[in-house]
Amino acid sequence: MTDRDREGTAPKLLSGGNPQIPKGEGDAPVQDYIAAMPGWKRAVGQRLDDLVVRTVPDVHKAVRWNQPFYGKDEGWFLSFRCYTNYVQVQFFRGTSLDPMPPKESRHDEVRYLDIHEAEDLDEDRLRSWVEQASRLPGEKM
Repeated sequence: MTDRDREGTAPKLLSGGNPQIPKGEGDAPVQDYIAAMPGWKRAVGQRLDDLVVRTVPDVHKAVRWNQPFYGKDEGWFLSFRCYTNYVQVQFFRGTSLDPMPPKESRHDEVRYLDIHEAEDLDEDRLRSWVEQASRLPGEKM
């Protein structure tokens, strides 16, 4: 239970269970988002955040459009958000990753990875994608 929960100001969950977190820079708003992720999705959010930080120690974090963003000085390379049955990881330059993440987007370069409950996450592959993505030009937003 977070301090927000105890104070009765827990974030509202939007459609699909995505937490509504105010826009903010740094680790604190990202940790607020993760703490507000419902059920099993919270553990996925913690794993994703830990993996990104271990892989890219100087990563910049923020919450924008009710989802955590990860980037470097040149821009953002990854974000994630909650949907009803999965957590979706978005790679902004995903078509440049080898191999490409499995899910296409209507945006030319974006690719997604959907993580479902009880799914065995291939952390080595995910770490490779994060490392590759962090070396590409980031997305300005």
